[in-house]
Amino acid sequence: MRADAQRNADKLRQAATELFRERGLDAPLKEIARRAGVSHGTLYNLFGTREALINAVLPDLAVDRLEAVATRALDCEDPWEGFVGYLEGLCELQAADPAISDILSGRYPGVGPLMTACDRTFAVTQQIVERARDAGALRPDFAPEDILFILGTNAALARAAADTAPDAWRRFLAFMVDGLRAEAAHPLPGDPLTPAQFFEVLSNFPAKA
Repeated sequence: MRADAQRNADKLRQAATELFRERGLDAPLKEIARRAGVSHGTLYNLFGTREALINAVLPDLAVDRLEAVATRALDCEDPWEGFVGYLEGLCELQAADPAISDILSGRYPGVGPLMTACDRTFAVTQQIVERARDAGALRPDFAPEDILFILGTNAALARAAADTAPDAWRRFLAFMVDGLRAEAAHPLPGDPLTPAQFFEVLSNFPAKA
């Protein structure tokens, strides 16, 4: 790559990282080009598609942050506190970083590394849920797939309340956590989603709240 093209690519990666984290992965490509100080055509010549640009700037960041939340949860000696900390960590990432929230939604199947990050997150979720259930702290009918409802609702709330009440998600999560304690369990209607249903529902979530 020529030196001038490399400079433009670096500026585009920087601008894309900033705008994706400010507005989510649907941030306008024209705005990314404008912030980078290059033409819209230059963006397409260097990266081709939105997915390619996302792939160039976000997978490593997303994996590092998601794995940090999971590691803290699994390292926690108390399985219940690890489970709660995991939910808090994911919800906080959603509230603070719209790009991470979009990544957790799984709406970009064309970005292979991001889908790998989602798959790894779900696998770790299963471990954390099973650990808390086996300890008798988490209600026994809570399935790993049920976390979809928490993250989907939290994403919508965090996006809608970002300017008005940025910490509103914490109150919502506290209500949810109390209802997940084993001693609070009552019979639930219906069955949990299967893994296949989980990913299908995930793909159908709306892009914006």
